[in-house]
Amino acid sequence: MFNQGSKDRALKALKGAAKEYESVFAQVTYKSEKLYNRRRGTADQIIQACEDYINTLSNSPKEFDKTVAAFKAEYRRFVELAEKIELEARKHEQVSGSVAGAGVAAGAGVAAFGPTAAMAIATTFGTASTGTAISALSGAAATNAALAWLGGGALAAGGGGMVAGNALLALAGPVGWAIGGVALAGSAFYANHKNAEVAEKATQETVEIKAETRKLSAAGQAIDCLLDLTQQHTDGVLLQLKTLMKEAPKDYRQFTKGQQETLAALMNNIQSLSKLLNQKIA
Repeated sequence: MFNQGSKDRALKALKGAAKEYESVFAQVTYKSEKLYNRRRGTADQIIQACEDYINTLSNSPKEFDKTVAAFKAEYRRFVELAEKIELEARKHEQVSGSVAGAGVAAGAGVAAFGPTAAMAIATTFGTASTGTAISALSGAAATNAALAWLGGGALAAGGGGMVAGNALLALAGPVGWAIGGVALAGSAFYANHKNAEVAEKATQETVEIKAETRKLSAAGQAIDCLLDLTQQHTDGVLLQLKTLMKEAPKDYRQFTKGQQETLAALMNNIQSLSKLLNQKIA
């Protein structure tokens, strides 16, 4: 049949591109969960260690107390967003089993994420529907933007969530690609149109999916950087705390210049961790 070869090659390329995307998407989801767990574990560890040290130190500088308090505030913001996302994800997890037909497609954006992955993705990435990075928002606005990205807000309003394109992240709707990519080759368009049209359409889809794959790969590299930076600053904080607890006097007024500098470096590391804790890839 005329152009049958071109059609077959284009559809094969489309399936290959979708498969590659799904593989990269799985890797990025895994990295996001790893970052989420490290952030939570690091914050718990640092807060406890700092508070233990503050309790042993008399006349501690106000700046130190303020730095630790600011870090705790950032951590609360991080945890509150994660908890709200988890609640939303669990709601859709419960509902998804009873949804059929078109509703499955509408709910796929949220249903594709388990609660842990949803929390990890939402705390790692963020762009509101207005184009404003979620990390630049605060309070209810940040939470609502994150929920809308996951599909919760759009679905609650009767929309189709990410799959329908009502709320997109910088990754340009990864769940939509991951769920729909391979299925494209079996759609009505590819079954009912001429070979040349099918080949052209499949080639266009392949180009788009490959572009999204490149974005996703870049996002994965950015997550790796955040993981490394978080670990570096965590190691710095714990080492400095250990040094001060072992060598410094219990009264800050008796600190040597070197010990004062170590405490100042400790505060710098905690401040950096505060910024990293809620830093988003957008």
